[in-house]
Amino acid sequence: MHNSVQKYKDIISSINKKLEEQKINSNPKVIAVSKTFNLEKILPLIEYGHLDYGENKVQEAIDKWSAIKLQKQNIKLHLIGRLQTNKVKQAIKIFDYIHSVDSIKLAKKIADEQYKQKKNLKLFIQVNIGDENQKSGIKVDQIKDLITISKQLNLNIIGLMCIPPINEDPDKYFKEIKVLNKKFNLQEISMGMSSDYLKAVENSSTYLRIGSSIFGKRN
Repeated sequence: MHNSVQKYKDIISSINKKLEEQKINSNPKVIAVSKTFNLEKILPLIEYGHLDYGENKVQEAIDKWSAIKLQKQNIKLHLIGRLQTNKVKQAIKIFDYIHSVDSIKLAKKIADEQYKQKKNLKLFIQVNIGDENQKSGIKVDQIKDLITISKQLNLNIIGLMCIPPINEDPDKYFKEIKVLNKKFNLQEISMGMSSDYLKAVENSSTYLRIGSSIFGKRN
């Protein structure tokens, strides 16, 4: 068995163990974050049957996934990096989910392009939960407005996404997102990465973005 497939299976079993221990009734999805890895590295997992993959850059995703998505139409591609408005048209062509909606301007652009392309992606609002200057995402007090406007634009906002501050215990930030998600009556949460995905599972995350623990260190 290929190394990445074995690592993936180990992650799934650690998630299931955590769900059982905590008596959590949910089935979080693993997004295998394939950004910067070439197809050779990803193919064993595709052949194993895993369906959800995460990319950071629109152009890289187009180059890497266009042909495969034609062959395997049940593969779902998640944009987990920042999306600039000038890349929205291409992003909507290739992605199924966008995890980084962080402004009204971007929401309007997505709505326009979806209408033109007759597509309806599943969207997460990215929240800058640690209020960090260098990170994208909206402030907590702006979530309500963005959700309201997104609904008016017929966007399918399914949940909130966050990246907690590095070198801090992510638990309190995950708890906060869980509370906010409930407050706004959203079904999905995108949080948890290689270093903290089990903490995210404890806090009801439904999409875990795991890269290096599956594919190894990035160059």
